[in-house]
Amino acid sequence: MSRELAVAIQMDPIETIDIDADSTFVLGLEAQARGHSLWHYLPRHLSLSGGRVVARARPLTLRREKGNHYTFGPWTELDLASMDVVLMRQDPPFDMAYITATHILEHIHPKTLVVNDPVSVRNAPEKLFVTHFLDLMPPTLISADRDQIQAFRREHGDVILKPLYGNGGAGVFLLRADDMNFNALFELFTERSREPLVIQRYVPEVREGDKRIILVDGEPMGAINRIPPEGEARSNLHVGGRAEKTTLTDREREICARLGPALRERGLIFVGIDVIGGYLTEINVTSPTGLQEVARFDGVHLERAIWDAIEARLAG
Repeated sequence: MSRELAVAIQMDPIETIDIDADSTFVLGLEAQARGHSLWHYLPRHLSLSGGRVVARARPLTLRREKGNHYTFGPWTELDLASMDVVLMRQDPPFDMAYITATHILEHIHPKTLVVNDPVSVRNAPEKLFVTHFLDLMPPTLISADRDQIQAFRREHGDVILKPLYGNGGAGVFLLRADDMNFNALFELFTERSREPLVIQRYVPEVREGDKRIILVDGEPMGAINRIPPEGEARSNLHVGGRAEKTTLTDREREICARLGPALRERGLIFVGIDVIGGYLTEINVTSPTGLQEVARFDGVHLERAIWDAIEARLAG
């Protein structure tokens, strides 16, 4: 696509990002390299006024320079219907504020292309959308019923217990079959939230890694393997997981082939899935990460493929 695009990025404060790890940063750099103009605003600066979707935003220039990676222009009220693309890139939690943002952005999509599609983001929470592919998953229960959870534990032994709308490994527990802490944990979770929990049979192959596979418009384009640290059940990089180079197995390609059409038809252009021991555990659509890790290991810049897919949608 030869024409310049106007791109608004809805994200968390850009001042505090790690420019060596942040996927939104390289998406912005790639857009800039293609001649597109960038605008930045925070989710709290998004408004719906008289049917118009507006944001208090600033023009943005990016550079890969530590301590000096961005320059803002002056504040302005931006009519998002005048934009070509809105990148919805704020981090979870997937709470009512997040859901409200999808409802607001729905007013401008698809005339303004929102990536990922806000309706699909709202309808595809990571730990619920995946349950439409049960045969690809380890045995999983979603419930707030103590008796149901205890029955599941008796059947499956070691389980992973995690909040339904959590992210980044927060609140994830490995409960061994003989662990006596379940009642205390259940009380802790239910006091803090009315949401159900996710209980999943523990897949011991996680010691060999939790693979993050990135799909662009439904096609697997790259992957990293995340190894949990000793004494830790979680492999998330920010809790000490170690990233390593990897390739896809036949089983993982089969999983991607099953998911691809569903992702494409829902306008989910940039998706990260998690696979452990040949089992699909999550489909991440809200603000997937991993672009810079893939580039470091494989030399493949998937932000280019993402922008190719965005531009192809606009051209079509």
